[in-house]
Amino acid sequence: MTPLDIETSTPAAGACGASDPLEQVRYVCSLGALSSVIAIPGAIPITHCGPGCASKQFHALSGISAYQGGEFYVPSTNIGNREVIFGGADRLDELIASTLKVMEADLYVVQSGCIPGLVGDDVESVVRTYQDRGLPIVFAETSGYHGNNFTGHETIVQAIIDQYVGSYDGPREPALVNVWSLLPYQNPFWRGDLAELRRILEGIGLQVNILFGHSCAGASEWRSIPRAQFNLVLSPWLGLATAHHLEKKYGQPFLHVPAIPIGAKLTGAFLRQVADFAGLDRQPVEAFIAREESEYYLYLRDFSSFYASCTSQYQLPSQLVVVSESAYNLAVTKFMVDQLGLVPGQQVITENPPEKFRASIRAHYRDLTEDVSAEVTFAEDGHLVHQAIRETDFTGQLPIIFGTTWEGELAKQIVAPLVEIGYPTTDEVVLSRTYVGYRGALALIERTYTTVVRSNTMA
Repeated sequence: MTPLDIETSTPAAGACGASDPLEQVRYVCSLGALSSVIAIPGAIPITHCGPGCASKQFHALSGISAYQGGEFYVPSTNIGNREVIFGGADRLDELIASTLKVMEADLYVVQSGCIPGLVGDDVESVVRTYQDRGLPIVFAETSGYHGNNFTGHETIVQAIIDQYVGSYDGPREPALVNVWSLLPYQNPFWRGDLAELRRILEGIGLQVNILFGHSCAGASEWRSIPRAQFNLVLSPWLGLATAHHLEKKYGQPFLHVPAIPIGAKLTGAFLRQVADFAGLDRQPVEAFIAREESEYYLYLRDFSSFYASCTSQYQLPSQLVVVSESAYNLAVTKFMVDQLGLVPGQQVITENPPEKFRASIRAHYRDLTEDVSAEVTFAEDGHLVHQAIRETDFTGQLPIIFGTTWEGELAKQIVAPLVEIGYPTTDEVVLSRTYVGYRGALALIERTYTTVVRSNTMA
């Protein structure tokens, strides 16, 4: 299936530095970070933008990113020619007042789009009048030309921290951690992944502010951010700006773990690293890890029967191609190389991370496991992504692609199974599935080799 409702050539000026049209776009604009607000239980975005902008952004992420669904209640000014000429501040004021009357929420986040940004509407002043009345409302500048939904996410998070959470000089709660990781809705598995991360972190004795998704307590959890002992950034770069901001604002230290753990080996190492940083008693930590690993390896023992007996019946993949945003790219690559023994082929990162983070991201791929490294390609244009893969030497190897719906035809051309893990994903329906931690690794193995078996059967 092809995601026909995505533009195949989309202007991306200002999107983290991109300035040319993109073929097969793999993210949305900064306004699309309204999905991050929707991902906070009890929060409602209010958008000051052109007609249809808000609905297109959300449905692009919720719909063709594995049909995740979600409650889409987003008031919008839908401004047009009149507001371009005369300004839209009055229209926004009217919308906010009406929203407060008919839509109950714990937190309202006003986001401005391209038109008010270009005409100079003073959105902040409008919102300030409601803040002065003690209402839980914040403002975030998310004009589309300022970046994509990754950078927009950071903007919104910091706006909520500064304008809603506010100052704090009270005590810290030992073993309370704020987790900054996957981008809501952009990653098809974010809900299940965040729930699994919360489960395993609580399993070693931490209290967890997961901050997004069904496992989040909502606005009250955000209010408790300053009380946390530390912040955990679990991604190659997303969340680092927030962690630095919290370090400066509240004096909170942070732990940066670039690779989200998948599988027993990497998850155990991750939990020990976090436990040491938090100063936890190692005995219950090791007990939890032992229980999880015992169950995990029982399932893996059962899988080994398939792997050992079916190599003659099925062509099992040996070379790995990963096309996705950096957090999942690094996580999946490390697991597949270190735990399943695949050879790294071409790893393509698609979200256009800021230039200042790229050297460190490259460095993570040079130490995937013992004596195994890979070079990574940064490409957001579909033509360039596929060109990089076609130029890969697959001689003597059977490739498998972990990518997006856009890689469907390419996978057929190079005779490779395709497992969809990134945006856009139109051949998967995802609600609570996870691919991280202990349980997620088993689900990823299931999905991978089910895809391999089916591709052999259909060949």
